Amino acid sequence: MISEDLLEILRCPACVREKEGLLTVVKDTWLVCQEPDCGRKYPIKDDIPVMLIDEGDKWVSVAVEDLPVPPPKD
Repeated sequence: MISEDLLEILRCPACVREKEGLLTVVKDTWLVCQEPDCGRKYPIKDDIPVMLIDEGDKWVSVAVEDLPVPPPKD
């Protein structure tokens, strides 16, 4: 699980240059960008957030309620 301290400093790597890029923990296994025009979702695997833009891009079209728990291991 992501600690509150870590969540306060993590930002969506695709949005952080131009916007806040705040993230929300969803289903204890995903970080979802709060920017309305972003929609990237980053999996948390083995308690480590995978904060790669390419990884977030894979899940843009998946609704939050449809995200798999646990995230796929690839």
